[in-house]
Amino acid sequence: MADIAAKFLVETSWLAERMDAPDIIILDGSLHLPTTKRNAYAEYKAEHIPGAMFFDIEDIADEKSSLPHMLPSAAKFASRMRKMGIGDGMRIIAYDSEGLYSAARVWWMFRAMGHRDVAVLDGGLKKWKAEGRPVTDDVTQLRTPRHFTARLHGELVRDKDDVMALLASKTTTQIVDARAPARFKGEAAEPRAGLRAGHIPGAKNVHYATLLNADGSMKSEADLAALFKAAGVDVAKPVVASCGSGVTAGVVALALAKLGQTNAAVYDGSWTEWGMETAGTPIATGAK
Repeated sequence: MADIAAKFLVETSWLAERMDAPDIIILDGSLHLPTTKRNAYAEYKAEHIPGAMFFDIEDIADEKSSLPHMLPSAAKFASRMRKMGIGDGMRIIAYDSEGLYSAARVWWMFRAMGHRDVAVLDGGLKKWKAEGRPVTDDVTQLRTPRHFTARLHGELVRDKDDVMALLASKTTTQIVDARAPARFKGEAAEPRAGLRAGHIPGAKNVHYATLLNADGSMKSEADLAALFKAAGVDVAKPVVASCGSGVTAGVVALALAKLGQTNAAVYDGSWTEWGMETAGTPIATGAK
């Protein structure tokens, strides 16, 4: 498991030794809920890991969708990467300011587009700064455009119709919801307006925050396995991860990857789509 974990998560010490390597691309993929009133790009400009470029999840998205930051087409993704100077054969290291939050979505996006040499900085900027490592307010200049090949790997992405079909079948695929228990149970209002409360029927609840240590890094394999088991999730069987808007579902997928389940899919629209008043989707409340 250690080799698998190292493929998807890198330590701050590892990055500190290699941050100037020409084949390594560091991306700040910070994103914040609208309710926080925080500006991720403004915070990036104020301080970021030297050499890091800002990966704008809201911009590198499907502009035709009414849902927030949905996965873009392969053509748009490739175009954005080329303009940033990110090419084939480069090793992508994503981080965010919270420790481990939206960087997991960046990791999933690259993998969904067929670029597998991508990892998340374990603990992100939070851990990096706590260790006294350098930050800068110099905005990193984009590199010379490079060729980037993007091919959608549909097995890592699910939409509403896929999940509806999953509910109607007798498949062993499990739905794992990364939202906080109160939202999962339908006891707390959603941060986005116009959404019903509750969860997808049959889903299991593994709050993404429980997968992390206090410093923002991901918990050990033993702790992760225990958490999934306690939630009734069989990590050996297929998983579709869901959350509020397809961001923290990535944390669940990353945790499963650390345990060797490397093909967990993400329901991209997640509760922002499923919970809509007009969605026509079934909803359950309570702990199950």
